[in-house]
Amino acid sequence: MKAVKLTTLYLTIVLVSIFNSLSAQQPNPPGQVENSEDAINQAYLFAHMTHEDYGKLYYSVSLDGLHWYALNDRKRVFDEYHGHPDICKGHDGRYYIAGNRGDNSPDINFWVSDDLVTWEKYSTYTPDLKSTPDYSYALQRIGAPKVYFDQGLKQYIVTWHTPHMEGTKEDAERYWASQRTLYVLSNDLKIFSEYPTRLFDWDMGTIDVFIRKIGENYYAVLKDETYPTLYWTTGKTIRIAKAPSILGPYSEPGPSISPNFREAPMLIPSPDNTVWYLYYEQYPGISYGLSIADNMNGPWYQASGYTFHRTWDKYGLPSSVRHGCMMTISKEEYNTLVDHFGIVK
Repeated sequence: MKAVKLTTLYLTIVLVSIFNSLSAQQPNPPGQVENSEDAINQAYLFAHMTHEDYGKLYYSVSLDGLHWYALNDRKRVFDEYHGHPDICKGHDGRYYIAGNRGDNSPDINFWVSDDLVTWEKYSTYTPDLKSTPDYSYALQRIGAPKVYFDQGLKQYIVTWHTPHMEGTKEDAERYWASQRTLYVLSNDLKIFSEYPTRLFDWDMGTIDVFIRKIGENYYAVLKDETYPTLYWTTGKTIRIAKAPSILGPYSEPGPSISPNFREAPMLIPSPDNTVWYLYYEQYPGISYGLSIADNMNGPWYQASGYTFHRTWDKYGLPSSVRHGCMMTISKEEYNTLVDHFGIVK
């Protein structure tokens, strides 16, 4: 009888141990705060398109940079907009968003907002691509224009990608491999540089480039647009180049931060401002990945997500979201957006 009790006790301990190991919560991503009032970065906005409504403007928000919720009952927040959403806070404290009507359109359009709720048309810029030095053979394509305002320089840099080779039935990929990143400068997004200029002096396909000044350096986060092979393993991944000034010269891009076939990177600081969260899309609209580092030079590691196991997934986004931009906002701005549009949880 005593042996049976000991055996039962042993089995109970084993079963409890197995249950605990299966349900154990793995460490959460760094950079979080225990009390929301201690957060340096109190809230976040994700301005994006959707898989079903490509190129239009939708909003999702987050309080921790990890868990995101759709606004406006998953409907558009501004019907006039078209493009790959990219927003910055500008020279006058207002928000500016860049877009285009399509890659074949000759124009880059800008809208302005005081509160991220109501947008109005601000300006239109039509770059003369044939005037770019050493790139007069560029095709008339303007892909995913992005805008960044450098507070120290009091200057905007607008970037986009432009190819110089048409795709063919035998080699459709050469169109993408021929993409090069161009830029213009502006003080007010009304008057621009005389002509577009290539941003990088290395000869490699790049798209979805955005620039951030962090510390004393500038970082260009980009998609390596070469097709991946055994001899170019970084193809179709997210990489980072570094420079001492906004126009470079930029270093050769570093190692891959994402797996292959990822694009549209987005960068935000953690709530406690000690860690970087770098999101990227597994296209076309399959899922999002998240890589984390405590400085822009790495090393980076990938957080667990899209496993659909509650204890494994460390971040989550609304279904069907496609690329755009993520940015920090104040708690007051978050409340304004939620109050105006409503939140889907």
